[in-house]
Amino acid sequence: MNIRPYTPDDWERVCQIHDAARRDELAAAGLSAAYLTLQQTAENEGFHDYVLRVAEVGEQVLGFVAFTGEELAWLYVDPVAYGKGVGTSLIRAALRESNAPMSVEVLDGNAAAIALYLKTGFQIVGNNQGVMPGNESFPVSVTVLLHPGLASQDGLVNSPG
Repeated sequence: MNIRPYTPDDWERVCQIHDAARRDELAAAGLSAAYLTLQQTAENEGFHDYVLRVAEVGEQVLGFVAFTGEELAWLYVDPVAYGKGVGTSLIRAALRESNAPMSVEVLDGNAAAIALYLKTGFQIVGNNQGVMPGNESFPVSVTVLLHPGLASQDGLVNSPG
């Protein structure tokens, strides 16, 4: 698997991945009616203002991550590649690049995403209520997770306990 910087040529594929995986994410949270495409929300949510990386196998993009030094804001994997290490690889790449504590918010009900973040060294630190970014007419509850930063060569810290 190759993790590389996003290029404008990736836009169509990234939209396809987001749109398919976003449906799964919202269904898990009981928010299917809140669905909007990446094309509809990217500008308002500042998608291109983040550091963007894509994961490809062969020459096919299978996922992407968008982050800042403090926040992992977007992580989407093509549903055909769920459970194949794409999300883990993208998280590790973001953690290596940020090399600092990083937070992420996950819609309550998205147990698969929470499990993935816990597996990669994030810890649950709280819950927040608010409205869905980009589709503010929908109230949401999120689980807030924090990664304490890198403490080992492989980009992960050991979970306590």
